[in-house]
Amino acid sequence: MSTEVRLAYGDSGLSLAVDPEVTTIVEPVRSTAAASQSGALRAALREPVAGPPLRERVRPGQSVAISACDGTRPQPRQLMIPAIIEELEGIVALDDIVVLVATGTHRGNTEAELRAMFGAEVADSARIVNHDARDSSQLVWRGTHGNGVPVWLNREWTDADVRITTGFVEPHFFAGFSGGPKLVAPGLAGLETVLVLHDASRIGDSRATWGVTKGNPVHDDVRAIAEATGVTFALDVVLNRDKDIVAAFGGDLLPMHEAAAAFAQEIAMRPVDRRFDVVVTTNSGFPLDQNLYQAVKGISAAYQVVRPGGTIICAAECRDGFPDHGLYRATLEAAPSPQALLAEIAARSVTVPDQWQIQIQAKMQSANRVIMHTGYLTDAELAAVQIEQTHDISTTAAKLLTEAGPGATMCVLPEGPQTIPYVVEAH
Repeated sequence: MSTEVRLAYGDSGLSLAVDPEVTTIVEPVRSTAAASQSGALRAALREPVAGPPLRERVRPGQSVAISACDGTRPQPRQLMIPAIIEELEGIVALDDIVVLVATGTHRGNTEAELRAMFGAEVADSARIVNHDARDSSQLVWRGTHGNGVPVWLNREWTDADVRITTGFVEPHFFAGFSGGPKLVAPGLAGLETVLVLHDASRIGDSRATWGVTKGNPVHDDVRAIAEATGVTFALDVVLNRDKDIVAAFGGDLLPMHEAAAAFAQEIAMRPVDRRFDVVVTTNSGFPLDQNLYQAVKGISAAYQVVRPGGTIICAAECRDGFPDHGLYRATLEAAPSPQALLAEIAARSVTVPDQWQIQIQAKMQSANRVIMHTGYLTDAELAAVQIEQTHDISTTAAKLLTEAGPGATMCVLPEGPQTIPYVVEAH
């Protein structure tokens, strides 16, 4: 007898039939949205985790830069940015505020995307600028920080009198947690800075993983850059599976982010008692599953609990393809195998903006069979990067369990990287 499990996929979701006798379903803790999401944001601005309220940090006539996530992240920008603007009313003129989209090395968002991301009111009244890591005219040198990281940051950010980060916090597959200092670098950093932050040695470190910040070489340097270059106030939220705000945190950047990360960890990181022959995952639906590049996060979540040689099936819509911009697709297609690609990265013969994503993907494909279910990539396109495709996840998963033999087990992560499983070994 099978049970239906709903997978986060695109805007509509997918249904997966599973055998409950051999299947473990791992989901985030069910979290209810704040009674008033706007009220939660207002409280975070006025009663911060550390330091004075936002209004006490800003003086009349000062310029303000607000950093916000790009379109690949489900940040509730349409609530967070207005909350800040309203809080600064009577102190700062709207003309003195710029909202910077912290794209990192991603493409800039289109006008239509910006209106959808921020809402018509903000899009029509505030100046919104896409950060471009490759445009030297946008960048200013801020010195070497952390473990030898050359730091170039967005000029409008560094020139502002008041610098405010906004983001949302969830476990991140090599930076430990999203949000907080990541909204400075890599979010508003130059290409050279990002390449060093995401180089092979940092990404390859065992501490560069889900839920780890202290001692994580990536996050240690991200924190060092933000500390050295200055953030006036930071605002982060934790979301539930419906992308609603569960809790909001404001104040001094690092203690604020530490509190938000501790809260997010309780919701999103779940223990299991074994590794599994088959793990079915997603990339949390749209907008996170809009391309294969982002879907590596869902695959990485599954990688934490799949047995060596087991199979990962990832459902990600990929309406934006690989995507085609950048060198991600070309680099994967040029490699004869994941093992060869890892060797090239180790030999430093591959140095591209997407190297960190490529390195993690190659590592997982070297150890496990990876099968995708997408709505926009063809079988041939996936085969060119050594990935299979299934058009029926339920049938494929059942077949794999049969092939694995008696006692085979499966794990399902319906929300993908919004839930990070980890193995607790029995003693």
